[in-house]
Amino acid sequence: MASESEADMDFVSMPKIEIHAHLSGSISRQCLHEIWAKKKAAGATDLEDPLVVMPVDKHDYDLNTFFPLFSSYIYHLVDDVESLTYSTKAVVADFANDGVVYLELRTTPRAMPAAGLDKAAYVQAVLDAMSAAQAEHPSIRAKLILSMDRRNTPQEARDVVLLARQFCSRGVVGVDLCGDPAKGDVALFTSAVREAKAGGGLGVTVHFAEAECSASEAELQTIMDWDPDRLGHVIHVPDHIKQRITAPRLGGANNSVAMTRGLELCLSCNVHAKMIVGSFEAHHFGEWWRVAGVTVVPCTDDVGVFGSPVSNEWRLIQQHFRLARAEILELARKGIDVIFGGEEEKQRLRNIMWQRLND
Repeated sequence: MASESEADMDFVSMPKIEIHAHLSGSISRQCLHEIWAKKKAAGATDLEDPLVVMPVDKHDYDLNTFFPLFSSYIYHLVDDVESLTYSTKAVVADFANDGVVYLELRTTPRAMPAAGLDKAAYVQAVLDAMSAAQAEHPSIRAKLILSMDRRNTPQEARDVVLLARQFCSRGVVGVDLCGDPAKGDVALFTSAVREAKAGGGLGVTVHFAEAECSASEAELQTIMDWDPDRLGHVIHVPDHIKQRITAPRLGGANNSVAMTRGLELCLSCNVHAKMIVGSFEAHHFGEWWRVAGVTVVPCTDDVGVFGSPVSNEWRLIQQHFRLARAEILELARKGIDVIFGGEEEKQRLRNIMWQRLND
């Protein structure tokens, strides 16, 4: 093993996985500016320059300002096949250049009527762009998770699951429940989640207790009754729910394989958006990373908004929680267990990580 000290670790070259990245939120400001400039020159947009709307050094979006940023701006700028393809390829390239070797992007299928795209065509365009990006950056494998929005109707949520099933062979590996935590009743999505879990093939991940308004006893119990494979954020969680999160899970053939639940923890997002009290040293990563029964994976959430790539998330972990080099590499390796990409992909990643452990 190399004698590299923890302080000198090269987190960019360290092989990493990212499993909680929202596609639209991962588009860099520069990429958005390039899309805007081309449309502006063609007279195809009256939107303001994204570098004005989203200044380069602004990362302190909270839950009140974060969601309108998408509904009032980004979705109106990225609204056709050309901009969707350009931005998706750029996102995959950015992760590859940051040393990410496995990526699960997530996006809510949305129709673009003016561009002649229904939701299925949207998913197809995203997958095509991801495939093209991987051909240009062979170090990374990218998969797609389709998101149900908390504002969806039960039928709309079921349609997302049907789309996920339709595109399983093309790289869709799971479904997610996300959106404004102040909206919706998660109980309405129980049947859609059950349909996603039926028959295997799709992983289930859920934005969980990310705000006090989405951490009621009824909501948390409902979601835990779904037995999701992974949970995102996991902030406002009482002790008795923590016990459910860490409880033993069985899966695989004949329910004989012990599984851990994945926790997708997003330090910079939670700190910049003031979703937690305090700064990085107060983040609940410090509570969870050594807990038995769960596998913690550091993630970016929306790197285009909060400005912290995956390599920096690991750097923050080392800086604020003082993990030794061996602990960092072991944590990175353990994250492989909770990806949705299948056993062949897990083995590829284990081989990559093993080589790094023995550098």
